[in-house]
Amino acid sequence: MSLLQNLTLDPSFESGVEMQDFRDAMASLAATACLVTAGEGDTRRGRTVTAAMSLTATPPAILVSIDAKSELAALIRKSGGFSFAMLAEGQRAVADAFAGKTAPEFRFAQGAWDAWPSGHPRLENAVAAMDCAVIAEIDLGTHILFAGGLSGIVLDRAARPLVWHDRRYNAVQPL
Repeated sequence: MSLLQNLTLDPSFESGVEMQDFRDAMASLAATACLVTAGEGDTRRGRTVTAAMSLTATPPAILVSIDAKSELAALIRKSGGFSFAMLAEGQRAVADAFAGKTAPEFRFAQGAWDAWPSGHPRLENAVAAMDCAVIAEIDLGTHILFAGGLSGIVLDRAARPLVWHDRRYNAVQPL
């Protein structure tokens, strides 16, 4: 955890790369469409993300990148954790809703939901759903990296992931 907490950005770095070129290049990076959600009491927030990765196997932990100005980031900080779900092929409507195509108050109307013991929302029928406690965070200006230590996991080994590539959803086809 100490390496993660010591990460800083060089404030003197100037890229020289055009933002649209960067976005076009990153659109070529195929990734599973995922949800990050948090909840406390009657308040729930969530967002579709592809900026996520495994962090450590021992202890099991993941890393997610969340917009620093979002209500989701504030709720993750307040509640001390978040839920993470890797979406399955049949969950495109859920992905769209949490990507901003549905007003925030109606997002949780998509998909089947229950809750983890922590109180965070748990999406049913996902490829994998994880309950995470924040074990570290790094403020990187526009985004915060939250490291989540897993306190629960549910797997659907038969489900196939919903993949985001080239600004559209794709299915994984076996070779």
